[in-house]
Amino acid sequence: MSAVSQDSFRAALLDASRPVPDGLLDGAGRPAGRRYAVYRNNVAVSLREALATGFPAIAKLLGDENFAHVAGLYLRQEQPGSPLMMMYGTGFPDFLAGFEPLGHLGYLADVARLELAMRRAYHAADAAPLDPARLQALDDDTLRAARFTLSPAVQVLRSPWPVLDVYRYTLTPGSPKPQATAQHVLIARPGFDPEPHLLPPGGAAFVAALMDGAPFGTALQAAGETFDLPATLGLLLQTGALTDLTH
Repeated sequence: MSAVSQDSFRAALLDASRPVPDGLLDGAGRPAGRRYAVYRNNVAVSLREALATGFPAIAKLLGDENFAHVAGLYLRQEQPGSPLMMMYGTGFPDFLAGFEPLGHLGYLADVARLELAMRRAYHAADAAPLDPARLQALDDDTLRAARFTLSPAVQVLRSPWPVLDVYRYTLTPGSPKPQATAQHVLIARPGFDPEPHLLPPGGAAFVAALMDGAPFGTALQAAGETFDLPATLGLLLQTGALTDLTH
C-alpha cells in the first residue's frame, strides 16, 4: 500500500460500490487495482460465510439469495473487531430488528439472538456443576438467603415470539409448527454443545435475578406467584447451570 490511508482502504474493502482507492501499488510499484478487487471479493465472501455459519436458522429462513444480500449490507456496517471469526456478527440481531424490508418477520431478530446466545455458550469457559446434595442439606431460611453462581455458558432470552419453536422448526425436520405465543429460553451447556430449553412462566425472571447476584428468596419473589420452582430448579441442576452457592 502506497499513499492510501487505512480508512479509505477499509471503507472500499467492504463496499464494492466504491472505486478502488487511488495510489494503491503492489510491491513492484505497479497499480494494484486488480489485486485489490480480488482481495475485496474474498473478504466479502469470507464474512458472508461466517454469518451463515453463525446464523444457520436465519440463513435458511431468508434463503440463499436474500441472506447474501442482507449479509452484504450488514458487513458494510460492522467490520470484524478480531481476527477470530467465531464471534463475528454480534450486531447482526439488532441490524435485523431495524431492517425495514424484513419488518414483517418480527421474530427474525430474536431467532438471531438465540443463535448468538448459543454460540456464546459454546465458547464460554468450563465450570463444574453444583452437587445437588448441597441444596438438600440447607434448611428453608438458609436456602432463601443463599446466592448462587451460574455457569459462564448460561444465557437467558426473553421473546414475545415463539422463538425456540421457530428455531427448531427451521432446523430440525419433523418439529411441530410454531404457535403464536411468547417464549423464554434458557441456554446451558451440560456437555460440549449448548442446548436451548423452554422456561416456565417466571423462570426467566428467576434465573436473571440469580445471575445478577440476588439471594434465592429475592429471585423467588421476582418470579411471581405462579412460578414452577421444582421444574426450573430441576432444569438448572440437570443442565449444569448452577455451579456454586454461598450462604
